[in-house]
Amino acid sequence: MITRPEYPRPQLVRADWLNLNGDWLFEYDDDDAGLRDQWFTRHEFSQSITVPFAYQARLSGIGETAFHDIVWYERQFELPDAWQGQHVLLHFGAVDYQATVWVNGQFVAAHEGGHVPFTADVTHALQPGHNRVTVRAEDHSTDLEQPRGKQYWETQSASIFYTRTTGIWQTVWLEPVPETHLERYTLLPDIDSGQIALEFFVAQPQDGLTMRIAVTRGGALVTELRIAIDTARTGASLQMGKPEELALWSPENPALYDLALELWQGDTCLDALTSYFGMRKIATDGGKVLLNNQPYMMRLVLDQGYTPDGILTFPSDEAIRRDVELTKALGFNGARKHQKVEEPRYLYWADQLGLLVWGEMANAYQYSASAVRRITHEWLEAIERDFNHPCIVAWVPVNESWGVPDLAGDSRQTEHLLALYHLVRSLDPSRLVISNDGWEHARTDLLTIHDYEGSGDVLRARYATRDSILQARPAKRDLYVSGFAWRGEPILVTEFGGIAYQKDAQEGWGYTAASSDDDFLRRYEAVVAAILASPQVHGFCYTQLTDVEQEINGLLTYDRQPKVDLARIRAITAADVHHRGTGDRHATG
Repeated sequence: MITRPEYPRPQLVRADWLNLNGDWLFEYDDDDAGLRDQWFTRHEFSQSITVPFAYQARLSGIGETAFHDIVWYERQFELPDAWQGQHVLLHFGAVDYQATVWVNGQFVAAHEGGHVPFTADVTHALQPGHNRVTVRAEDHSTDLEQPRGKQYWETQSASIFYTRTTGIWQTVWLEPVPETHLERYTLLPDIDSGQIALEFFVAQPQDGLTMRIAVTRGGALVTELRIAIDTARTGASLQMGKPEELALWSPENPALYDLALELWQGDTCLDALTSYFGMRKIATDGGKVLLNNQPYMMRLVLDQGYTPDGILTFPSDEAIRRDVELTKALGFNGARKHQKVEEPRYLYWADQLGLLVWGEMANAYQYSASAVRRITHEWLEAIERDFNHPCIVAWVPVNESWGVPDLAGDSRQTEHLLALYHLVRSLDPSRLVISNDGWEHARTDLLTIHDYEGSGDVLRARYATRDSILQARPAKRDLYVSGFAWRGEPILVTEFGGIAYQKDAQEGWGYTAASSDDDFLRRYEAVVAAILASPQVHGFCYTQLTDVEQEINGLLTYDRQPKVDLARIRAITAADVHHRGTGDRHATG
């Protein structure tokens, strides 16, 4: 049986592929004997597991949460006859945290980074008939210098930290390609000029190559272009039409264009792929956030991306779509994917259905040269993977000084924040970058504040004026690191609320507690209305979308059931901002 059968890379689609999800052989290697005894050549595995679910997840068929820092996988596969004569790529959506891969006993790949994909050309290791892929995954449960996000370093989850994910947790798949093929591309839309800037990365380029680019919308041709491919990296600019004629992407109107890419040599098409994109611009001006050159109130919800049976892995593509639909049904126009580099299928549904996404790196918790190297390398791979998704409007490399706990006393940590900010800006000028979401900002495009005050009256006073905001110290933290100050960037409250309300058998905690449906709604309206009342605040992110394990401050239960009527939540979330500051439409806490 194939689990998670949908195509895993929706922004670069080829027609032919083979899904390797499903039943694999599996083994714990607590004594680290596998390399010494060469399990990649021969081993009698004692367990089985359902990929792509980690062994800690119930959907894996195991569901054990004890520490097993080294695990092994193996499965057989047979290539389709039609793939003869082509190169074969083996793709891993994500393996947490370090992976080593063999095919038929031959080493083919090693990768570090638990949230990002990697690929190996395994053509040289293949043989006729049955083939065997073996994977060793190493994930040190207590290593606080390892980017881990919300994965707890104790055996049982607690507080705001949850069950770990070890090993394969996204789709594994095979794909045939010609020797010369398109590896990836980047696309930057410019709604002011009506153009898109493209950059193509081609493996094994040769003489006489051209790329045909065709853009359609609703089946009708918008524009097309053919360019010469002279090197491994080739740029192009494509005119989409007059700016006023463009279909612009937004949560209210998620207009998308279809993109067909064909790599030709003379009269022969070597490689053909399909994709899509959105014409969308995110910027700031005059202390406001602008979407497509218009002031825009970001109404985000904090979304951990955890599920009861799959942990970090969604049980199905339908479940991913349902999360996006529920987010919009609650009145939000965006989600901050918290401490998780979310899988591409989520971003696909956010693109298709219209939901802003803040892409965030999973942080480490201790600072060191090793931690700097790890987060920098993995974060660059995450940005490369997700670069073309129109839904992503902001990058968040660090949250609440996690991994840089001594910004006041260690100048290296401030320099690290600055390096991450400028590194992202050097790669992607089209999105906003938040240096340290919550407090202790260095250079940043937005001033983002975390504030779990439960009283609407207190919040109204705190966010009434610019001076009252800049002088406040929620969580007793400075808003800026020493040497940095507010430079006119838009102000957003990007964590607040956190109202705990138990609606099922799960007991747990939140930042404040509600006792009934009416009490929950009263508390929710008090804090949301207080933020909306401030003419100084241009966006918010409520904590949070769902309960997660022991944390019960979601608007939905862990199994995605609304705690109160969706329409009533939506009315509060989406209240008219034109009445901000009047106070006559909102309850207070």
